[in-house]
Amino acid sequence: MHKIKEVIVVEGRYDKNALSQVVDAVILETSGFGIFNNGQKQKLLRTMAEKRGLIVMTDSDSAGFVIRNFIKCCVDPKLVKHAYIPDVYGKEKRKSQASREGKLGVEGMRPKILLDALIRAGATLDEQSRVHTGPSITKADMFARGLSGGEGSAARRAALIRKLDLPEHMTADALLDVLNALMSREEFYELRL
Repeated sequence: MHKIKEVIVVEGRYDKNALSQVVDAVILETSGFGIFNNGQKQKLLRTMAEKRGLIVMTDSDSAGFVIRNFIKCCVDPKLVKHAYIPDVYGKEKRKSQASREGKLGVEGMRPKILLDALIRAGATLDEQSRVHTGPSITKADMFARGLSGGEGSAARRAALIRKLDLPEHMTADALLDVLNALMSREEFYELRL
């Protein structure tokens, strides 16, 4: 599995699941067209682009290109790389019928195709991708800081999310991914909660 520095943006959770089996990276979902009306998520994409850079990997259908073009408009284009999957016709295993255009999406691609698309886009792989030296922030660190698994942890997590100006409905796991992208473990322990 290759570690990738940039944050990868996909349309939905099935795309994220497929990609997370191929690469070790922070992967954010647009929730399809939900990104259009979600100012918090747009701001998160801008923040992550400034900190790590973005790679947009949407489906090769017309809806995927609409989402891709929207992201081009709301994030500085110099901070965005674009990974394109080929037009492969077929149907994803979980679906009863093919999509309107009959093309497989990110979730239906073979792992090698996904990795090749990221490499062609200029993804920063493996050793090149270390942003922070030292250990990553872990779930145990979140627990130790009172952000998970204890009484009042949801409220403390919500306060941290507000403080960092992140989307309010982030799960603890999503917050952990974002924290690791934004700061070192040492910086995490220096945060005033």
